[in-house]
Amino acid sequence: MKKIGVLICVSLFIVSCGARKKVKTTTKKNDVEIVIEEETNEDIIVVSEEVNPKKSNDVKQQYIDKYSKIAMEEMQLYKIPASITLAQGILESSSGKSALSKRSNNHFGIKCHKGWKGKRTYHDDDEKGECFRVYKHPSYSYRDHSLFLAGRKRYMDLFRLKITNYKGWAKGLRKAGYATDKRYPSKLIKIIEDYQLYKYDALVLGKSVEEVKNEKVDYHIVEKGDTLYSISRKYGLSVNELKEINGFTDNIISIGQKLYLTRLN
Repeated sequence: MKKIGVLICVSLFIVSCGARKKVKTTTKKNDVEIVIEEETNEDIIVVSEEVNPKKSNDVKQQYIDKYSKIAMEEMQLYKIPASITLAQGILESSSGKSALSKRSNNHFGIKCHKGWKGKRTYHDDDEKGECFRVYKHPSYSYRDHSLFLAGRKRYMDLFRLKITNYKGWAKGLRKAGYATDKRYPSKLIKIIEDYQLYKYDALVLGKSVEEVKNEKVDYHIVEKGDTLYSISRKYGLSVNELKEINGFTDNIISIGQKLYLTRLN
């Protein structure tokens, strides 16, 4: 499969492909704070406002048609499912219609946080007058979203999941603190399944949609009565394989613990 980024640059009207914008990284306690300034050597895919020739009254579908190629490019570069990126963009930006996304090109509700050197705006969210990042174009918001997840330790467990496990990603995002809404995972999953966004994951991976939908579960949450032996039998593994995958030196497990069932890539 040729690199998706190349296809995008050829097939779409591009305002900037290979934009220059500095990416500065600083470490703060347990998190890696990624700061985006004005110039970098990273390729940013910037889509023209007239990119979508399709006519549709469905604002979510319009959004998908417009940004799906960028989401696939980000998946290829940063290993974040395109389905998750698109669903978050739709949910966080109200399909690009929210005041924050229209005024500031911020499609993922990313707040300023310490170290942000770019432009900022203030918007009521969990608290009144919170600081949010401002971008020159939505494409920069997509890249910053990738960097935001990939550069913080609290999201690292997500990258241990199979890239096709959009349900695990949806639940893991809330658990890691991306959103406070208890229904955040179910909202993302509904958008993904209503619009079959997993088909974009399949395109990036060069797999069929059915292959992606039928991928095996890659982790197990320990419940009362579980043992390593019962779990290993349930998933067709040996106890030693289960221990090796999870780095265990003994057989002790606890209720609510997440046990991985596949080795890391």
